[in-house]
Amino acid sequence: MGESFHEQLLIDSRFLKSDRRLDTELVDKLILQLNRIYPQVLTDKEASKFRDLDVPTCVRLAELLSHLQEKGEEACREFYRALHLHVEDVYFSLPTRLRLRESGDPVSPIPIPTHKHVLNDHSPFFFLSCFSLAVGAALLYYYGESKQVSGSSSAMGLAAMGLGRKVRDVLIWYTEDGK
Repeated sequence: MGESFHEQLLIDSRFLKSDRRLDTELVDKLILQLNRIYPQVLTDKEASKFRDLDVPTCVRLAELLSHLQEKGEEACREFYRALHLHVEDVYFSLPTRLRLRESGDPVSPIPIPTHKHVLNDHSPFFFLSCFSLAVGAALLYYYGESKQVSGSSSAMGLAAMGLGRKVRDVLIWYTEDGK
């Protein structure tokens, strides 16, 4: 269907203005969502204007919809997100949503990310082995200080064999210092 959110809001505006399910409380929720979560869409001054209870709800909603259409594509997209979040039954009964559902296209206007963020591609065994190595080094360090366990300094010397030059020098210095 390829319509932009701006075009969809133009089509859905008549339905939204006439729908009685959008009462004062729900319109206020939508305005607060747009103001608090997306302040670039609806500023505090604009939100207080649209939340004025002296103005009938249908007029406030009509003004909000025309204001969002003037703001552009991003504002229309955020309105649909807020509508989906707070008034799901109205969202799924919009003319554009019904047309999308009938045509077999996806119903959700929220873009789904196509790539997965992988923070780490190591297996759990990698982390288990690193943790075991750290615990082993801590135990060697802790028991290496007491005179009860003999041979811990030689274990430190053996552990230094597979490490880099600087680490090896420190471990060898530590084992020589204990003797």
